[in-house]
Amino acid sequence: MITIQGQGVCGGIAFGKLYRMTKGESKVKRAHISDADAEIKRFEAARARAYDELGGLYEKALGEVGEENAMIFQIHQMMLDDADYLESIRSIIADQKLNAETAVAMTADNFAEMFASMDDSYMQARAADVRDISERVITVLAGGVDGGINSSEPVIIAAEDLAPSETVQLEKSKILAFVTEKGSASSHTSILARTMNIPAVIGAAGITDKKYENAEAIVDGFGGKIYIEPNEEIVKEMTERKAELDKENELLSSLKGVKARTKDGQSMLLYANIGHIDDIAPAFKNGAEGVGLFRSEFIYLESKTYPTEDEQFSVYKAALEKMAGKRVIIRTLDIGADKRVDYFDMPAEENPAMGVRAIRICLTRPELFKTQLRALYRASAFGRLGIMFPMIVSVEEVTEIKRICAEVRAELKDEGVPFDEKAELGIMIETPAAALISDKLAREVDFFSIGTNDLTQYTTAVDRQNPTAARFCNERHTAVLRLIKMVVDNSHKCGIWTGICGELGADESLTELFLAMGVDELSVSPGRILPIKKKVLDTDVSEIRDAALELLK
Repeated sequence: MITIQGQGVCGGIAFGKLYRMTKGESKVKRAHISDADAEIKRFEAARARAYDELGGLYEKALGEVGEENAMIFQIHQMMLDDADYLESIRSIIADQKLNAETAVAMTADNFAEMFASMDDSYMQARAADVRDISERVITVLAGGVDGGINSSEPVIIAAEDLAPSETVQLEKSKILAFVTEKGSASSHTSILARTMNIPAVIGAAGITDKKYENAEAIVDGFGGKIYIEPNEEIVKEMTERKAELDKENELLSSLKGVKARTKDGQSMLLYANIGHIDDIAPAFKNGAEGVGLFRSEFIYLESKTYPTEDEQFSVYKAALEKMAGKRVIIRTLDIGADKRVDYFDMPAEENPAMGVRAIRICLTRPELFKTQLRALYRASAFGRLGIMFPMIVSVEEVTEIKRICAEVRAELKDEGVPFDEKAELGIMIETPAAALISDKLAREVDFFSIGTNDLTQYTTAVDRQNPTAARFCNERHTAVLRLIKMVVDNSHKCGIWTGICGELGADESLTELFLAMGVDELSVSPGRILPIKKKVLDTDVSEIRDAALELLK
C-alpha cells in the first residue's frame, strides 16, 4: 500500500480506480511564420471562439454550482480581453514571427510565473486561470475539442491541476473524486468542487505518476489522504466511515418532503436558484418548495437575436408547468455589467457595474421590456408566477414598471388572452439605496428578494468581477448584514415577505442569523437545499436569537 498525503478541500470518501488526466501543453509546436497579420487574425478568431465557449460554460455552471461560482467563466472572459495579455501575444507574433500557438503558450508561461511568484495566495491561484484560458485558445487553434473521461465506469480523477472549465465539462456521473498535484484551497476549482460536493484533495505530490494508472485507490477528502492499493485494514476503516457518511446523506434525503420549520415553529421557505429549464429536475430532486430565482437572461444569451414573445412564452410556460403549482419567480432581463449580449449593441462603459444594466435597459427600451412581460403574463395562466425586477434604486422606477405592467395586462385582456391577474410583482434589493428606502418600496410590491452578491459589491465598493480585489469583498461585512435586517424589518411592517437569493443564503454558518432576523425564504443552488433544511430543523430560534444578532453589532 502507498499513502500520498495532500490537503483535503472537499470532504467525502471515494473508492475506485485512478484515472490520469493529462493536458495537451506539449502539443504546441514552435514554428516561424511569414505573414504576421494573417497569424494575428487567426489568433483573434480563436480567441473569439474561446470567449463564446466560456459563455456556454457559464450558463452550464449556473445550474450546477450557482451564480457566484459560475462567475469564474466570466472572469476568464475578462482575462481574454486583458490588454496586457493580448498585447504580449500580438507582439510575439509580429516581432518574433512565431505562430499563434507558441505566442499564446509563451505568454501563458510568463503571466503564470508572475502570478505564482506573488506572496498573496489568492493571486498565486490565478496562475492556473491564465493557463486555463491559454490552453483553451491553443486547443481551438489546433482544431481540437476538450476531452472527456474515456472510461465505462466512474473513476477517481488524478491530474497535475484541474482547471474550472475542465471540472464543469466532465461528466459528473463518472467522477468519484478528484486529486491534483497542484492547486490551492482558494482556487476556483476547489470552490467548485465544494459546491458540487465532489471529494477533492490538492497538493498530492506524485499522484499522476504513470505507475498509478488504473490502480485501485481510496480518497479521504477529510484527511487529504490517497491510499493506493490499500490493505484490508484501511479498506475496512474507510468502508465504515463511508457508511456513516451515507447514513447522513440518507437522513438528508429523508427530509425532502419535510417542511423547513424550526423547533419552536418558525417556518422558512427553501427555494432553488436555476439558470435553465433543465435545472428544474435537480431542484425537484433536492426537495425545492419552489423556484426563487429563474434567470431569464439565459434565453437572450443563448440567442443570436432578440428572442420573440412566443419563444420566451414557451420557456416560461414549461417552467411553470414542470413546477406543478409551486411558486416560480422569474427575474426579468438582467444583462449589462458582466453579462454582455452582442446584438444589444450597447456602447462600452468605463464602469459597467454602475452603468446601463438590468432594469435600466428595460426602462430605456420599453418595447423589449413589454415583449418579455407579455410572455411572462401569458405564461402565468399555467402556474404560480412571481415576476421579479432587478437593480431597483427608486420608487419612481417601480411606479414606471407597474404602469408598463398595467398596459400589458390591458392589452392581453383586450385580445382575450388568459393570464393570472394576481401574479405577484417583486423587486430585488441589490443596492444600498434600495435597502435604505425599503420601507417605501415595500408599499409598492408583493415581495423582496435580496441579491447579496451585488449588495455586497455596492456596499463595500469592491468590484466582484475584479480577481485582484476579490479578497476585499466581504459578504459577511457588518454593513451588509445590517442592511439585510433593515430590509426584512421594513417588509414585515408592510405585510410582505423577504427572501435571499444571493450566495450568502447558502452559507450554513449564517442560517441561524437569517432565522433570527426573520428572513422568510432562502433561494439557493439545488444541492444546498437539504443541508440548509437540516440546519433550520435543528434550530430553536428563541434560544439562539440574541447570540445570532450579535453579528450585527
